[in-house]
Amino acid sequence: MTLLVPRGARHWERASGRDAVHNAAVGRPDDMRLSFNEAVEAYDEVRPSYPADLFDALFDLLPSEPEIVEVGPGTGQATKHLLARGASVHAIEIGPAMAAKLRSNLSTDRLRVSVGAFEEVHVPAASADAVFSATAYHWIAPAAQRDRPAEVLRSGGVVAIVDLIQVDSPSDRGFFAAVQPVYDRYGQGHAGPPAPARDRVDVAIRAALEADERFGHVVLRQYDWDQTYSAPDYRKLMLSYSGTQMMSEDDRVRLLDDIESFINREFGGWVTRPLVVTLTTAVLSEG
Repeated sequence: MTLLVPRGARHWERASGRDAVHNAAVGRPDDMRLSFNEAVEAYDEVRPSYPADLFDALFDLLPSEPEIVEVGPGTGQATKHLLARGASVHAIEIGPAMAAKLRSNLSTDRLRVSVGAFEEVHVPAASADAVFSATAYHWIAPAAQRDRPAEVLRSGGVVAIVDLIQVDSPSDRGFFAAVQPVYDRYGQGHAGPPAPARDRVDVAIRAALEADERFGHVVLRQYDWDQTYSAPDYRKLMLSYSGTQMMSEDDRVRLLDDIESFINREFGGWVTRPLVVTLTTAVLSEG
């Protein structure tokens, strides 16, 4: 059986305390990246964190107490792990409400928050030990995905990109195949290739970095990271997706009602998303 994934299935300035939010240019009102700004509480409550082993692997590549630029931190699902391991983090978040929630979640002088697009926010050249992004880098323009790290990283600095990929696995008990007609009814059916098997996962940023002579030592690591949700929590997860947020309010509510009812009626009130987390790292070449 082919599994389809539902649609919808981120100025370096020293500051401190709760005032450490710097506002740069924010995207257009119709910018899909801003849709997360409309579901901050749901996003903060149900979006998953990431494996500890992933951060162990990342920090093995970095100096102690590194300076990290984080792209698209959301409300801090990964940021908290960076801070816990001694990093100073400059978090660049395009959503003002998301940035405010991030600051309220993580009150520390080692976190600086800028509101704006990574492509536009000022970061001094050669000032960071790492550019890090967790499930947000696909929102960045392809050229900027490589050009910006090449500008802001110190020589030998690391670009580290985390992706969360839904895979084809029996651990979902057939839910994602069975629920497709519900998504289709609201124009939210799958668009794109089918979900890969766990052992066939790859990410576009790996090939992009390997093709760029400014970077070397490209490594792709992966971690199994299945997540199980009750029907109400899966509803909140869907609400946190950009595709769901871009729907009309009436259609969005009906879709969420139908999905929650479907899970309760057909799958005993719970569902598992079979997931693989990947960490792609590359090192900026010397000189």
